[in-house]
Amino acid sequence: MKKILLAFTCFIILQSGSIAQALENPKGEIRLNFLNTILMGSVEIGYETFFKSDQSLGIELHLNDRFGYSGQKDGRNFETTSILASYNFYFAGDENGKMYISPFLKYRFGNFTEVINNATAVTNMNSGAIGLLGGYRWNFNNFAFGPFGSINRQFSQVVQNRFSAVELNAGFNVGYRF
Repeated sequence: MKKILLAFTCFIILQSGSIAQALENPKGEIRLNFLNTILMGSVEIGYETFFKSDQSLGIELHLNDRFGYSGQKDGRNFETTSILASYNFYFAGDENGKMYISPFLKYRFGNFTEVINNATAVTNMNSGAIGLLGGYRWNFNNFAFGPFGSINRQFSQVVQNRFSAVELNAGFNVGYRF
């Protein structure tokens, strides 16, 4: 896990060599889902690379990922990480902010443990998912921020039996464009 985080951080640092890039034509963005970090303790960091003014590719790493907004109390514990890849379409706005929609693929791995009748039950959370994300992104100087929501479909029967086939998520991203 530490190696993945270190490699991701190095990649972001190497890509940020063009910090002086003007806001009108950003090449990339790094971001953090600020809301879920505060509310759930889930660290969701991402990198987005723009290849057109209205299209980009994104990758995110979700540490301490949870299924939807499931809690971690009363003997329940998520030990999961996710990787999400998205293709982002920006529309309906101007240089100060735009709406966006993003189809994505997500893969979650790890375990969920809980105590049921004084016995520990472990659910294997390894699962792929396909989904759609949408939101709004405001731009101020080189900072980008805004709310989003997503829905996805899980493909693991084990995860579907314990939680649900459909997962909802939302948050508020804060990022820096360069």
